[in-house]
Amino acid sequence: MNSGLFRIAAVQMVSGPDVAENLASADGLIGQAAAQGAKLVVLPEYFPVIGDEQAKLRLRERDGDGPIQDFLSDAARRHGVWLVGGTLPLFASVDDKVRNSSQVFDPQGRRVARYDKIHLFGFEQGTERYNESLTIEPGADVVVFEAPFGKVGLSVCYDLRFPELYRAMGELALIVVPAAFTEPTGEAHWELLLRARAVENQCYVLAAAQGGEHPSGRRTWGDSMIVDPWGRVVARLAKGPGVVVADMDLDSMTDIRGRLPALRHRTIHF
Repeated sequence: MNSGLFRIAAVQMVSGPDVAENLASADGLIGQAAAQGAKLVVLPEYFPVIGDEQAKLRLRERDGDGPIQDFLSDAARRHGVWLVGGTLPLFASVDDKVRNSSQVFDPQGRRVARYDKIHLFGFEQGTERYNESLTIEPGADVVVFEAPFGKVGLSVCYDLRFPELYRAMGELALIVVPAAFTEPTGEAHWELLLRARAVENQCYVLAAAQGGEHPSGRRTWGDSMIVDPWGRVVARLAKGPGVVVADMDLDSMTDIRGRLPALRHRTIHF
């Protein structure tokens, strides 16, 4: 485990149907985070667009080729940060679906990881209904990447409800969760789940959310936050566009694992 401090940031957005406008907003917020000293920045799920359900299909890109992926590479390089690009739609193996893909770029603009969301959200409450499996093809691979401070586990939104995903990643320094939680599920479970994942994995959790009322009428919960390995929320933003910045204290994480060696006490392995 490395030592010292490493500054990280979550970007919160309220994306609409205009991709160029969303990319410009994301770029400005990445710049704000970098100006505050952040070396790793995470964008929210669907940061390029939130509109009707067909918007994702219209914006699909080939893996490694497209304006949204070019934007992420360029932004990481210009701002000199590790950039976790929320999610963007990629072509799937079937014509009428997408992969909801999270891509990571290093400060030189090189892609170092790709994770496709595994768990697809389904929810009904009154007139609010979601069934991501209608337009999204699930991924199958658990993905981590090596950052300067240690291993980072990639996940997206609904994945947060499945702790076995994170256990399969091994020992982590950071979990990232780009998200677009609904208001009902966010109010009930968002903070609870994020803090639980931090405590049980004894690592930092960085959650970057959509947060507000979108032009489409959709309402997302927001409350982007950074949680430390003891389960404490060290920074958060309730609603609206902005950035959440905090330092990972790697020495404190090592100390917590030494005083409470729960990861070493595991007896059930999958």
